[in-house]
Amino acid sequence: MHLGLAPHPDDGRVERNLPLAKQDIDLLGLLEEKTRGNLTGDEERLLSQVLFDVRMRYVERVKK
Repeated sequence: MHLGLAPHPDDGRVERNLPLAKQDIDLLGLLEEKTRGNLTGDEERLLSQVLFDVRMRYVERVKK
């Protein structure tokens, strides 16, 4: 939501707040680190792919 790519589910506003987006990405990275070895293979792949995707989108938004 904070990357400004999707509307907020409550009010439909599109908000771009890169510091909050980075914080969310960092939290997902921490979740990945702390759950390593405790997830199924599918869960690990999903989390890894989501993190990769959101990190790439963040980099694109920072460049704009």
